[in-house]
Amino acid sequence: MIYNVLTLYPEMIEAYKEVGIIGRGVKSDRLQINAINIRDYSKDKHKRVDDEIYGGGAGMLMKAEPVYDCVKDIKKDRDVPVIYFSPRGRTFNSEIAKEYANLDEVILLCGHYEGIDQRAVDLCVDEEISIGDYILTGGHIASMVFMDTVSRYVDGVLGNSESYQNESFEDGLLEANQYTRPEEFMGMKVPEVLMSGHHKKIEEYYKEEALKETKIRREDLL
Repeated sequence: MIYNVLTLYPEMIEAYKEVGIIGRGVKSDRLQINAINIRDYSKDKHKRVDDEIYGGGAGMLMKAEPVYDCVKDIKKDRDVPVIYFSPRGRTFNSEIAKEYANLDEVILLCGHYEGIDQRAVDLCVDEEISIGDYILTGGHIASMVFMDTVSRYVDGVLGNSESYQNESFEDGLLEANQYTRPEEFMGMKVPEVLMSGHHKKIEEYYKEEALKETKIRREDLL
């Protein structure tokens, strides 16, 4: 999977791709993350990419021209989907992540300030995605959430497919509570069934607990 991240903060993306599971995925060539600075496409001598908003309003808006030029240069007339992170987009979830994990390459367009001139969005973007009902300081943060989630479904990035198959949302439920050593901590004991070695009973326990936790915490998922 190749991610082309178009942003005003490429240094954050460069740091992100060096660590953890993502870092291992990059080193094993399962993932490729290219951080592209939109400022490099500004024709302004001071490399400005923003300006005041027509009609008034607080904040600054990213200009259409550098964004358009950046997308077109990276896309090079190839059939690569362009995703723009926006509160108006489709709400991101595991199913969307699986959709994109089946692709070979994506372009992630990261806004900043008050967003991007709508003309650039209309001309360049294939899909808008929101990672939740809140506002971020920039799309670079959303792009890392997107890459982190999608990459887990890319073949070979996780060492064991069960690492995600048994997690929250994979079967429409939240994950059951989990425990490790010691068997007792602050007077609280690990449920006996988990130490029984009886695999079928353990599996049934996890299913029952997942259903119970989902009903308590996220009944809307049921």
